[in-house]
Amino acid sequence: MQAQTKKNTMRITVCAIGRMRDKNERALADDYLSRAQALGRNLGITDIKTIELDAKPTRELEGEALLAALPDNAFIIAMDETGKQRPSRDLAKWLDTLKDGTHRDIAFVIGGADGHSAAVKTKANATLSLGAMTWPHMLARIMLLEQVYRAISILARHPYHRD
Repeated sequence: MQAQTKKNTMRITVCAIGRMRDKNERALADDYLSRAQALGRNLGITDIKTIELDAKPTRELEGEALLAALPDNAFIIAMDETGKQRPSRDLAKWLDTLKDGTHRDIAFVIGGADGHSAAVKTKANATLSLGAMTWPHMLARIMLLEQVYRAISILARHPYHRD
């Protein structure tokens, strides 16, 4: 029984360019991380320092840093405005399907101000959008964490999500 539980344990990482400097943003992110942990799910966040070079493209360097920070063999979901939009229950079902398949690690990646590099786009298994509007990176990160927590709560049959 223990081996079955370990096999189906899903680890979710949100890997993003930029650091959360605002204490209120960090507190909100930490709240969603601890809520997920309370439901027995492993949800984490990895911040990648923004790369700023004068007059040189940074998207490729940030892409390399993002890919290097991801768990080996992770199912990579690139957050992109052109990605698929999913209702919360659909996101939950999709994550559950990934967990029950061969993907123990799922990584959501948020690129820098110039978006994702070609390498990230090529390596990504899927793209996901938070909607057609443009969001600041820190707010998009919080929104993604909330939606992942919401999906986790749906799968745990926790009353957080209401239709």
